[in-house]
Amino acid sequence: MPRILLVEDEPAIAQTVLYALRTEGFEARHCLTGGEAMRAVREQGFDLALLDVGLPDIGGFALCRELRRQRDLPVIFLTAHDAEAERILGLEIGADDYVTKPFSPRELVARVRVVLRRGHGGSAFGASAHGFEHDAEGHRIRYQGRLLDLTRYEYGLLAALLQRPGAVLSRAQLMDRVWGDALDSGDRTIDTHIKTLRAKLRMVAPEADPIRTHRGLGYSLESA
Repeated sequence: MPRILLVEDEPAIAQTVLYALRTEGFEARHCLTGGEAMRAVREQGFDLALLDVGLPDIGGFALCRELRRQRDLPVIFLTAHDAEAERILGLEIGADDYVTKPFSPRELVARVRVVLRRGHGGSAFGASAHGFEHDAEGHRIRYQGRLLDLTRYEYGLLAALLQRPGAVLSRAQLMDRVWGDALDSGDRTIDTHIKTLRAKLRMVAPEADPIRTHRGLGYSLESA
């Protein structure tokens, strides 16, 4: 289910758009301000953002730049203005589309689908546990919307834990799934790679620690 971030300070417009998105099968989250939106993107991965240009705390164009620093996020601007210069500026900073108010909610949803189909939404990433998104075919994992830079073994460990969120996997199980018949590997190898993996996750979300250590048993990934 594609996840859409709506940043709109007019409640009536927001409710109409949210209803249209959810009716068409999208998961949608609404933020009233740019600051709230930036916190939301740090907490959760989104497939596309709908940004009102005239927000009370930060302009939509500036917000787009800030969000893009965190992840490659498709953006559609919503604006009450139809000035050509403003539309060009929005497109130049990387907007994928531009919708002028008043607009048809059904048309907006159609534009969302088009942008997602253009490539951003064609991603093989699937939602997983605790803010993770896993592209198993491409051997890629995103955490809180950020693509992780993982070594082969770090990816293997995290992918194994993602297959069964909440379940405790022993070191022997992880060794068998990730290292196979490698002769120079042992329990210390698992622990070392878990340590480096945790460090990379903390770089994205410093206060979170989704990997759990079970003394004498192994490791698990939080399921929620």
